[in-house]
Amino acid sequence: MSKKHPIISVTGSSGAGTTTVKATFDQIFRREGVKTVSIEGDAFHRYDRAAMKAELDKRKAEGDETFSHFSYEANELAKLEEAFRSYGETGTGHTRHYVHDEAEAERWGAAPGTFTDWEPFEDGSDLLFYEGLHGAVVNEEVNLAALADLKIGVVPVINLEWTQKIHRDKASRGYSTEAVTDTILRRMHAYVHCICPQFSETDINFQRVPVVDTSNPFVARWIPTADESLVVIRFKNPRGIDFPYLMSMIHDSWMTRANSLVIPGGKIDLAMQLIFTPMILRLVHDSKRA
Repeated sequence: MSKKHPIISVTGSSGAGTTTVKATFDQIFRREGVKTVSIEGDAFHRYDRAAMKAELDKRKAEGDETFSHFSYEANELAKLEEAFRSYGETGTGHTRHYVHDEAEAERWGAAPGTFTDWEPFEDGSDLLFYEGLHGAVVNEEVNLAALADLKIGVVPVINLEWTQKIHRDKASRGYSTEAVTDTILRRMHAYVHCICPQFSETDINFQRVPVVDTSNPFVARWIPTADESLVVIRFKNPRGIDFPYLMSMIHDSWMTRANSLVIPGGKIDLAMQLIFTPMILRLVHDSKRA
């Protein structure tokens, strides 16, 4: 953690909704005039698309059915830790982009399924913002949680997460339901051992809970809407959180534990604005004082 160069890390698995959370943060950054460096977890994958397929085929031939992008060894976690540490100490570092599709290929000038070259962060930023799979990993090799000043987990209940992933991958990436299902099954071991433990390290978790039937996400015709959901917000340390103020501002919200607030799903953007704006301003203020 660094007073002078703060880091915000948003962590969630594929289909969890971290991209939506990033959009809310971007709104806050624009409104408050906060200059950020943003890095994506996908940029720190170890393999491009072709190399990942080859590695998957190799491991499958060896009897390993659990290797996936969720796995620690499929990612450059040491480089991600170095990016966090370098930024915290000096406000500098390096990142790149993973190119998902043709639209991104046109933007970044690289073929889909490949990486751009490593490039230095822009100078003069107020904070570093990470969004991806591994922003709060603690294992024998790295401790990313210790380097981030504010850690946020995005954790829908599992059936909703699968529903969102299936619909996203079919619509935007052209995958079949069967192909996405195979990916989900392959990732389960690493989901349990690599993804879930991070949500004990995060400072605030947002867990979306549908209030409609999602018993079989593999045949769901649509994703439950925000108004068909509740969101449980858990604060690791509730000290200093003004719960009466939040409940007065977020209609129909209530507390279920001393550190947990439940809100209507349609109010998640408002809740994030109310919770994170003062936290961001405090981080920026403290960094400038330092």
